[in-house]
Amino acid sequence: MSRRILVPERPRPGFGRALASAPPAALLLAVVLLSASCARKGPPTGGPPDIVQPDVLSVTPDSGATRVSRTARPTIEFTEGMDPRSATLAVEVAPNVDIRQRRWSGRKLTLVFADSLLADHTYTLFVGGDARDRHGNPLKAGRAIPFTTAERFPPGVIEGEVVATGFVAPGTYLWCYPEGRSPDSTARDFQAVGLAGDLGVFRITGLAVPGRYRVWAFADLNHNHSYEPDRDLLAPSDTTLELTQAAAVLRGLKLNVINPRAPARVRGAVVDSLGDDRGQLRLIVKADADTARRLLYDITATGSFDFKWDPGVYHVRAFRDVDRNKAWKREEEPASEEIIVNLPPAADRELPALVLRRPEPPAP
Repeated sequence: MSRRILVPERPRPGFGRALASAPPAALLLAVVLLSASCARKGPPTGGPPDIVQPDVLSVTPDSGATRVSRTARPTIEFTEGMDPRSATLAVEVAPNVDIRQRRWSGRKLTLVFADSLLADHTYTLFVGGDARDRHGNPLKAGRAIPFTTAERFPPGVIEGEVVATGFVAPGTYLWCYPEGRSPDSTARDFQAVGLAGDLGVFRITGLAVPGRYRVWAFADLNHNHSYEPDRDLLAPSDTTLELTQAAAVLRGLKLNVINPRAPARVRGAVVDSLGDDRGQLRLIVKADADTARRLLYDITATGSFDFKWDPGVYHVRAFRDVDRNKAWKREEEPASEEIIVNLPPAADRELPALVLRRPEPPAP
């Protein structure tokens, strides 16, 4: 794509000399005219920021459309101007179709496929919730739009809910595979796809009946539309799901998905009834995952604390660091008993009170 480069014009010969030799009144008039022209370049700045989330206004083909042309060029129109980069990346088709071009015209995006769609085949066009408008506002909700090139729309439907722990369920993709298949390295070979909306509710349509399927929940936590095991989440349903002519719609599927890296909230209080306000109250914390590492947390005079820690097992003790050397002197400085805390992902744990006690004198 070519890009225009604006090069400043060179001053016309004699233009500077003409101004220099002009009478003062002419100079004043020139300045006034120049200022007026600058003021007319655009509307005045200011006003409230745009915080309205964009939405999908219309899609062609429509959801559930049949006999779609194999040479169709799907279009998505948004309610306002979109950031081309994020909105372009958010729009895809499943099963995977090679998109040769993504053309923008105002608020409308048109997809041009590299090859014809397959005959008697069902596809899903989906728009991810990470698409943003020109002001950076995210899409109000993602959309999944199934359509088919066949005469009839396949009747198979799987409905359910993503129960999320440690992340938000809306925007989670639901990949549907025939029995015996699972995501490959490209994570783009699924037969059908759904998108979790409000409260994690999803609906996958256009499935052939009879058929046996398995659903995988994919949470794209880094929003790059590619599964990365150390960053994203991919969890299968517990069982294979069977759709028959007599029962083509399956409802009530629950997918419990846990983010194992979600930090836990740790709350509590240090109780100091000894009347000693010297130094600094601190927590000394050691994790079973790294016993060589010791973490210190300063506690305010109120004694309360509220922290976020990675999941794991921790050994926690409060003490008064009288000399502020960031080390507990067992025989000199007041401290609490050590407690062991087990934190699952995304837990919200209130610890028992950590009561400071005077140090015990050394044994004779």
